[in-house]
Amino acid sequence: MSIPTLQSRIAGRWIGQQAAQTLKSAVNGRPVYATHAEALDFGEAVAHARRVGGPALLKLDFQERAARLKALAKYLGERKEQLYAVSAHTGATRTDGWIDIEGGTGTLFAYASAGSNELPSGNLVHEGPVLQLSKQGGFAGTHILVPRRGLAVHINAFNFPVWGLLEKFAPTFLAGMPCIAKPATATSYLTEALVRLIDESGLVPEGALQLVIGGTGDLLDRLDGRDIVTFTGSADTAAKLRVHPNLIRHSVPFNAEADSLNCAVLAPDVTPDDEEFELFVKEVAREITVKAGQKCTAIRRAIVPRRHLDAVVDKLAARLKKTVVGDPAAEGVKMGALASHAQQADVAERVALLMQAAERVVGGSAQPVGEGTAAGAFFAPTLLVARGALADHPAHDVEAFGPVSTVMPYADLDEAMALAERGRGSLVGTLVTRSPATAAHFVAQAAALHGRLLVLDRVAAVESTGHGSPLPLLKHGGPGRAGGGEELGGVRAVKHYLQRAAVQGSPAMLAAITGEYQCGAPRIETGVHPFRRHFEDLQIGESLLTHRRTVTEADIVAFGGISGDYFYMHFDEIAAKESPFGKRIAHGYFVLSAAAGLFVSPAPGPVLANYGLDTLRFVKPVGIGDTIQARLTAKRKIDRQKVDANGQGQGVVAWDVEVTNQHGELVASYDILTLVAKLPRA
Repeated sequence: MSIPTLQSRIAGRWIGQQAAQTLKSAVNGRPVYATHAEALDFGEAVAHARRVGGPALLKLDFQERAARLKALAKYLGERKEQLYAVSAHTGATRTDGWIDIEGGTGTLFAYASAGSNELPSGNLVHEGPVLQLSKQGGFAGTHILVPRRGLAVHINAFNFPVWGLLEKFAPTFLAGMPCIAKPATATSYLTEALVRLIDESGLVPEGALQLVIGGTGDLLDRLDGRDIVTFTGSADTAAKLRVHPNLIRHSVPFNAEADSLNCAVLAPDVTPDDEEFELFVKEVAREITVKAGQKCTAIRRAIVPRRHLDAVVDKLAARLKKTVVGDPAAEGVKMGALASHAQQADVAERVALLMQAAERVVGGSAQPVGEGTAAGAFFAPTLLVARGALADHPAHDVEAFGPVSTVMPYADLDEAMALAERGRGSLVGTLVTRSPATAAHFVAQAAALHGRLLVLDRVAAVESTGHGSPLPLLKHGGPGRAGGGEELGGVRAVKHYLQRAAVQGSPAMLAAITGEYQCGAPRIETGVHPFRRHFEDLQIGESLLTHRRTVTEADIVAFGGISGDYFYMHFDEIAAKESPFGKRIAHGYFVLSAAAGLFVSPAPGPVLANYGLDTLRFVKPVGIGDTIQARLTAKRKIDRQKVDANGQGQGVVAWDVEVTNQHGELVASYDILTLVAKLPRA
């Protein structure tokens, strides 16, 4: 029986007919796919990304690409069962597949939302703030972010064939950068199935995503300073790639997310009678068995108080012994196989190294459930105990990338922190504690060597996503052994694929470059109230100078009565005179309200709603008898490509507001955000 040959997607076509390496099912050892034997022309792939993928992406802006990501997430979600069917060959249970497949589409949704809410229209991000570089205000500087106009090469590990591609693809795509993805060969068949769905969706422009099955050949030799390389996998491989001569020669940014010896610490305040004790045991057991322990974030070292060592080990052992290992399709199976037989051999070798200085409590030969599983790549959940881990110990250097964890005791919290640090840099660490003081002390020190820290107690546990779950809006990565890089983190990740530049010039020039009105730039006075303009017609810099209003004692009294704010500065004449202001002053929020009364156009019109206020500063006090005036200027427009229930298009406009007194002095400044209707459709 012939097996399908996987294909690479390069330069707009699928390549691969001749079979090369046979890939076997992790569950039963039967051949399921083969890699292709055809050599790839990486010069063609790089040229295609630069000449086709990059320009196609930049025909879209941030908002349009965010909308594409959302549509792609929906498309893949509707076809997820196709991916689950292929995922079964990797040894993944349904839960494991959910983390990979739906975790991947969830990441697309998260980046679609972040892009829509936090990025502008166009392909330039004004990072700001604008800094005045001269006394007269005619020379200023700021920072912008723009697409790098290069390509990204993503080299992924075998353990998350779907999520691993999508969590890198999402911010790269949003940044307008084409990418070439190279999944680990062992599970590349699942990544190929994913890329075929993406290709069929028609949502990703040609050249924006290319797929390499097999080796990368001379790909890295063809990159230059515009490009980026990211890697997920072993620390040893990361170290080799990092010093690739061409990457060094051209200063190509290299981001590594490497396997690390992550830890979980049971704090000394927790006893076996506490709910947190059981939470610790459950968390460690879950990280041993989910994905058969094949997670870069898995708990490799469980650090516990010496007096509770036996209690922890007994509970962990009891839980792990109940774990049914076998074919995920068989009833009752909770843990599947390792991804390949090579991985099975590697884990066995590393466990043997660990056992030179540790005792095995649970483990040994796996007896998997299911037909044909004797030929599968199974490995039993394994729990080791290292009683003398403060000395040089392999548990701080050797990682068995499978269902393996080592428990080690400590005498006090300082010793626990010393053990945690012996990992020499980790992606994530967990502290299980009931004490906020313990958490504050531990995190302040442990954060230096961990990319993420989970503090787990009975309150957080109700909704916690767990130790091993990187979240799209929080950074993923860690120092030292963990690779020293960063992924995810919401829009932070998008900025990794953009080029930051400082820009200097006059306010008018900076306004033109950033697409935002800047203080000191020319304003546009049209004689039409800006709130009467539809989104398309409104010009950046369009401005209104309002009439004036004199603040009276009656205003202050009335506002105090309405708001309930009777702060002494507004009502106590004697105390106010003794204050730094020397007099009674108006409420700051009265000034805002009065300014709104000056610039609002009350009749129905294109401005639909005010939904936010940013950068508010009260600069000078406003006293009784002072006269205020407001200046409203269209600062920024964002077209989020959205319509209401009636099909009416909408955009977001940020307005710069300056409130001045009778001396022309600034008393308050802020931005207001409004939803503005587009012109009716013809």
